[in-house]
Amino acid sequence: MQTINSLDNPKVKLLDQLKHKKYRKQHSKFLAEGFNTCSTLVQKLSLNSIFTLEEHLEEVKKITPENKIFIINKKILNKISNATTPSGIIAIFDIPKTKAKLTEGIILAQIQDPGNMGTLIRTAAAMNLKTVVSVESVDVWSPKVVQATAGTIANLNIFEISWQELLEKKDKLELCALVVKDGKDAEDIDFKNKLLVIGNEAQGIPKEWTKDCEKKLTLQMPGKTESLNAAVAGSVAMYLAFSK
Repeated sequence: MQTINSLDNPKVKLLDQLKHKKYRKQHSKFLAEGFNTCSTLVQKLSLNSIFTLEEHLEEVKKITPENKIFIINKKILNKISNATTPSGIIAIFDIPKTKAKLTEGIILAQIQDPGNMGTLIRTAAAMNLKTVVSVESVDVWSPKVVQATAGTIANLNIFEISWQELLEKKDKLELCALVVKDGKDAEDIDFKNKLLVIGNEAQGIPKEWTKDCEKKLTLQMPGKTESLNAAVAGSVAMYLAFSK
């Protein structure tokens, strides 16, 4: 256990760098904030180090060995935190290398909002899915996405690949596009060995990609609403598709 008081400390500089995708990719590490998120992640992912205000020290000792703990002050916390109201606990984890094959799960196609991305990943974990494919979307390992997953991102195999790579890797899995209209009802689709494709918040799934999907799903809305928020629509669709 060590104490850090300087903003010039190399560890503090690394924490600041990991706010940005370029450095997350370079170091193969990401940030997580808050006790609940970190305690969930530490059960399945490799913890590099954890930084805490002294007032949270005893709490942090419950989830990690003391040699990985660094005590920081509020000045450092305010510099490295992404939260409006910092929790006082920030950790660095290694980005896991996915060696698994694609299985039933979801494809996040050009999702740009970190909150939507995190919510969809959290729902996928709740449905006991194991595969999340990100195609041209916001960085899965950004602090805001990780925070929105509440640490459940550790329960899934994350693939960040192109659409063409997806088509090459999916093997016998079929793609089911979630579309606003002209798709089938959920009860009319067998979702076994399916990947549910959830599209961009404003534009949906690119037409060229939709053509590659063997099935299309549309959520019926009695209220005649034109569409739902991507995270809401995707979560409802996942429940209908994979909760049985």
